[in-house]
Amino acid sequence: MIDRRYLDALRKICVHLDGSPVVWAVTGSLGMALQGMSMEVHDIDIQTDRAGAYEIEMRLSSLVSKKVAFSEAANIRSHFGELCVNGIRVEIMGDIQKRLEDGSWEEPVDPARYRLFVQQDDMHIPVMSLEYECQAYAKLGRTKKADMIRDWLRIHKLDGNTNEDHDRN
Repeated sequence: MIDRRYLDALRKICVHLDGSPVVWAVTGSLGMALQGMSMEVHDIDIQTDRAGAYEIEMRLSSLVSKKVAFSEAANIRSHFGELCVNGIRVEIMGDIQKRLEDGSWEEPVDPARYRLFVQQDDMHIPVMSLEYECQAYAKLGRTKKADMIRDWLRIHKLDGNTNEDHDRN
């Protein structure tokens, strides 16, 4: 069960992005919970491309708590910013790249390639697929999280019990 506060904040985001050209998707714990995994949600993570990150910042400008800017850590980089929507922290990540084993960076992730849509209440919500999430956590060295997703997929994909439309766009 997803706390209503997160769904209300997500609804506000969806309303502001409705009709926009931004290709975006919910990722992280909320994205996983929206797909049926039992997850404790602490924030909302939105994955998009570079232009989308700045467009989201503009469309939700009154809610910006940290302006979008290029940010790099040891194993991940993106155009990163934060919003505060109804008291909920929302992280915006555009053109995410993960460091490869050889030290180079992968190409920026195209969310359109990995997103699917789930229905929650009256919302048609784009989420990053669990298969993508599993692979992304593995690349980041977060093997416990990757294994948890892989195990969930193994159990739930076999019995067809998912909340996905499978409408990939």
